[in-house]
This record gives sequence, structure tokens and C-alpha cells, in this order.
Amino acid sequence: MGISWLLAGVLWCITIIGIPIGVQCFKFAGLCFFPFGKEVEYGGGAASVLLNLLWILLSGLPLATEAAVLGCLFCLTVVGIPFGLQCFKIAKLALMPFGSEVR
Repeated sequence: MGISWLLAGVLWCITIIGIPIGVQCFKFAGLCFFPFGKEVEYGGGAASVLLNLLWILLSGLPLATEAAVLGCLFCLTVVGIPFGLQCFKIAKLALMPFGSEVR
């Protein structure tokens, strides 16, 4: 998943307008590589809602689907359940990345 977020960040950074979105992708790639012990707080205003809608249409659905499918696969085993829960956290974040803060 982290590599997918890095690829999305690189693609968004090709244009000058997409650089803020690409930087956000790089932050979430780090979260994918080291997800444990971090929590996500959701918030934001009208600008965040508009960016989230644009994001869902262009990049959010494939990344959220990937994380949800991996989460379901991890949850098939008892040992994989903690990893599956982290994948579900990232799937939700993939749908609403703007206005979110990782702590």
C-alpha cells in the first residue's frame, strides 16, 4: 500500500497545482509503512470537502479499495487481524485525506 501511495504522490507532483496533494500522499505513504501507534483525527472545512471530492474521483477509490481488500485478506487469520485493522484505518483515510491529521 505504501508503494501505491508513493506512486500516487509522484503522479500528483507532476503538475504544480497537484504538489500539495502529492505531499499529502507522501505523508500517508509513511503511515502505510509504519501504521502502529498512530491515530488519525478527521476534521477540516469547506476547502477540505472540495479537495476530498476531487481526490475521491481521481485517486481515492483505487487506494481505498486496495486497502480494504488487503484488510479483509489479513483478517482471515488470527495473527493478521491487527494488520487488517490498520488496513481498514488506511482505507478510511484514503477516502478523506484532506483535513485529516496523523498523530
